[in-house]
Amino acid sequence: MAATVDPLEARLLPSGSIRIGLVVPVSGVLGLMGPCAINCAVLAAEELNAAGGMLGRPVELVLVDGGRPARQVAAEVSELVRTGTVQAVAGAHASDVRVEVVAAIAGRAPFVYGPPYEGGGHAPGVYFLGETPDRQLAPGIEWLVGTRGARRWFLLGNDYIWPRLVHASARPLLRALGATVVGESFVPYGDAVRRLDRVAAARPDAILLTLIGSDLMDFNRAYAAGGLGAARLCGALEEHGLLGIGGDATGGLYASMGYFRDLTTEASLGFAQRYAARFGPDAPMLNAHGHGCYEAVAMLAALCARAGSLAVPALDAVADGTTISSARGTLTLLGRQVRHPVHLGRADGLDFLLEKPFH
Repeated sequence: MAATVDPLEARLLPSGSIRIGLVVPVSGVLGLMGPCAINCAVLAAEELNAAGGMLGRPVELVLVDGGRPARQVAAEVSELVRTGTVQAVAGAHASDVRVEVVAAIAGRAPFVYGPPYEGGGHAPGVYFLGETPDRQLAPGIEWLVGTRGARRWFLLGNDYIWPRLVHASARPLLRALGATVVGESFVPYGDAVRRLDRVAAARPDAILLTLIGSDLMDFNRAYAAGGLGAARLCGALEEHGLLGIGGDATGGLYASMGYFRDLTTEASLGFAQRYAARFGPDAPMLNAHGHGCYEAVAMLAALCARAGSLAVPALDAVADGTTISSARGTLTLLGRQVRHPVHLGRADGLDFLLEKPFH
């Protein structure tokens, strides 16, 4: 029997559909991630609808450009929630946008956030699917120190909450490993390449890059062209970014993510087949940020099915233990976030060679 919707929720659903606000960048420094993210969310919604929808109702997506200034994005999402145009929110975008959106909707609608993030930020109705720095980047840092002897580190990121808190997590880890931070810089969007000389002058063995989008691509492209030899560990590099760089053959560019399109698990291969069947061979290539939007829509549906409601208190009450299956495998919420293995990928031309999974 299909779950029922309480009278308040029915009033908010005049079309009979449940509308999810999909917040992904289609402009700005992260605009490259938009097409795949939209496709993955569409695939999730179509699969849900084929299975009966959410709470017995069809699912619709309402696109919000998450590449604009954070307060502008948050104001639009807040108005969509206030007017009942959307009943839930899902997305993959920068953390400064997430912080503003969470404050703006203030627990009036559930919000599932897909990508890696800096930790903390818990609020009613907010659910995190991505890795925190201790799970995403600490294993790669330890591996580079131990395997490549990387003792001198430069930390370079864009100037907002995620890079600052990732660096704050990395500094004590590096000290504990006997490594030294020889430099650190936070840069405005569009300014990363101009810090190349400063990074090179510090003579690091490795660079922790918390740049995002086009800044991350521009810096890595310039670094490789300069013939510089430090290993680079990236927290936001995925397949589209590697393509945007033009590939990398230095042997020293690494990314740490929960999902890569080259995972050879049954779950990953099955997801890739469904994606290709729906969007064709020339569709934007799969990547972690895009796939996170599939997971976000799927997790919203799983939460609603378990609670029998869209109401945030009901969802929070059943959140722990809520499970979905995705290309990463089985994901289960605990403390309203997911803990799952990550993979360290080394760029090899236009592909990532997966060094090992970290649990």
